[in-house]
Amino acid sequence: MSLRVLGLAALVAFGLVDSTASAVALSDAAGRYAISNNGSSIRFAIGKIGGGGLNGAFGQFKGTIRIDGGDIGRSRVDLTIFPDSVGTGQGRVDAFLKSDAVFDVANSRQITFRSTSVQRTGDNSAVITGQLTARGHTFTEKFTAELQGMKGGQISFHVSGKVFRSRYQMDVGTPIYSNIVAFDMQFSGRRG
Repeated sequence: MSLRVLGLAALVAFGLVDSTASAVALSDAAGRYAISNNGSSIRFAIGKIGGGGLNGAFGQFKGTIRIDGGDIGRSRVDLTIFPDSVGTGQGRVDAFLKSDAVFDVANSRQITFRSTSVQRTGDNSAVITGQLTARGHTFTEKFTAELQGMKGGQISFHVSGKVFRSRYQMDVGTPIYSNIVAFDMQFSGRRG
């Protein structure tokens, strides 16, 4: 599953807006931010033929965002997700997702995303490209990020993207269940 969402954090540096809607200078956003579990979420959805599908979230993750005030392209996003924390609200589904048919948490305890480039697409948006690694397979993925605000050394942004799960040997249930995993992520980070 692609973690392009992490790349979006770099977008925050492009045109930060605080709660008073005044623009924040790029130099004001520069720095290193630790992603906080408080105020952050990583949600995903997989469609199903005939409607419905599967919705879930990861409860445990960590990461950092480094915004380069001089060259946004040199900004970096690093994210680690712990697939053992997956939750759908259905115990049997959660157990299946943790099994070797999907996440194989016994042998693959982490999913990582490491950005390789950040490209600004608007005043407060960007595309983050990076390497997503899951179950020992690594592919390049892209995520869209949108800055939502910055205040008191805290930054927040929305990240979204789609990943082909077959790349990571997690395509059980296709074609009944879509091969595409849609990510919807919210990240909050504190400078430090």
